[in-house]
Amino acid sequence: MESTFSSPAEAALQREAGVPGLRTPLADLDRVYELERVVGFVRDLGCQRVALQFPDQLLGDAGAVAARLEETAGSKMFILGDTAYGSCCVDVLGAEQAGAQALVHFGPACLSPPARPLPVAFVLGQRSVALELCAKAFEAQNPDPTAPVVLLSEPACAHALALATLLRPQYQDLLVSSPAFPLPVESLSPEPELLERFGRRFPLAPGRRLEEYAAFYVGGSEASTDLDIDPDLSRLLLGWAPGRPFSSCCPDTGKTQDECARAGRLRARRRYLVERAKDARVVGLLAGTLGVARHQEALAHLRNLTQAAGKRSYVLALGRPTPTKLANFPEVDVFVLLACPLGTLAPQSSGSFFQPVLSPCELEAACNPAWPPPGLAPHLTHYADLLPGSPFHVPLPPPESELWDIPDVSLITGELRPPAAWKSSNDPGCSTLTPRPQLDLVEISPAASFLSSRSWQGLEPRLGQTPVTEAVSGRRGIAIAYEDEGSS
Repeated sequence: MESTFSSPAEAALQREAGVPGLRTPLADLDRVYELERVVGFVRDLGCQRVALQFPDQLLGDAGAVAARLEETAGSKMFILGDTAYGSCCVDVLGAEQAGAQALVHFGPACLSPPARPLPVAFVLGQRSVALELCAKAFEAQNPDPTAPVVLLSEPACAHALALATLLRPQYQDLLVSSPAFPLPVESLSPEPELLERFGRRFPLAPGRRLEEYAAFYVGGSEASTDLDIDPDLSRLLLGWAPGRPFSSCCPDTGKTQDECARAGRLRARRRYLVERAKDARVVGLLAGTLGVARHQEALAHLRNLTQAAGKRSYVLALGRPTPTKLANFPEVDVFVLLACPLGTLAPQSSGSFFQPVLSPCELEAACNPAWPPPGLAPHLTHYADLLPGSPFHVPLPPPESELWDIPDVSLITGELRPPAAWKSSNDPGCSTLTPRPQLDLVEISPAASFLSSRSWQGLEPRLGQTPVTEAVSGRRGIAIAYEDEGSS
């Protein structure tokens, strides 16, 4: 009977947690992990305790890298793995718990500024790039040498930006982006002419705009689909100007692909999610980061946004969102993941979630009536762009504004949406408790309405209606095999 309804206990002990990544040969550790640069970083700061953060696929090399750095730098190294949220974010909380004075982040990174000041060095990796093949692909994709083009790359191919040295003699209006590493607190701000977007810096000339340029992206793979698209490429496709060409190039083979059609599908998916957010009555705000700057301010902004739109919001701290975790909240209509730019876009392509997972920008477009209409508003993947102080911030209109009374029809259900009941937090009329004739109190909320519509609402107390009886001996055993059931 045990093998029919459950797995034996030994299976849980023998099950592997995950497939470890391939280990790097010891002779290649210095080159792959740039240990010479890391040692210089540690020695310049004079740190005695340094945290090393690895993603899951690189944990197999963590021990060898830490031992090599301790031997060379003479400092104590601590390995950080299994982060609570995304491995692309700097785990400043884990570093503080280890008493580290600096942190070295290995692998793909979102380059988001940390919530607390801490010296950080990034080792993005060096994926092999066929420069000659990529140069020929660039020339075939951009036959006009006077057309403005931006050269982009995935984080592991940042060294492929040296491709510009092969193209600059021919292309006069070639713009090369660079990774936007977070600047130390005591350092000066970057030059004002460097535009920072999509985790990159663009040295635009005075009077030029990024919307004028086409894009050539070095990264990805030939077999990538809409479901397994890299989040870094996804945020570029969503945020790039719709009317400008965008092509990607596989760094291994030099094969190019026009990404305009895929960008259109991603934008259509975003418009659908905005409609779902407009129809939603209950919104689940998922805390997807604790180490990125201004996350508490962004959470307060989203709560105020949902309240102004007449929606009920719940804050959920569940770590990394999975379909199993979110299925425990069936009364929630949509979820909004408050995370770094890469972490926000990671679960959107998955179709296994019971309810859609949105980004903060999509909730802003659904709840703020002053937000520009589709086609005119930019798609912002970082929640900091929605907060006050950002050039993209759009404040909520006052309660007496006519924007709240504009009729709106749902494109999903075809019904007319009711106007938002805009109420401030100090309004005495927004109480959620209503007295019953029996002087009982009941909470009027979408969650309570959802509970009342369910066929099974839990055990009923039935106080005073059940006769009192003496305690009797119950069944003995476990649910899979009680003693009175026999061995069959």
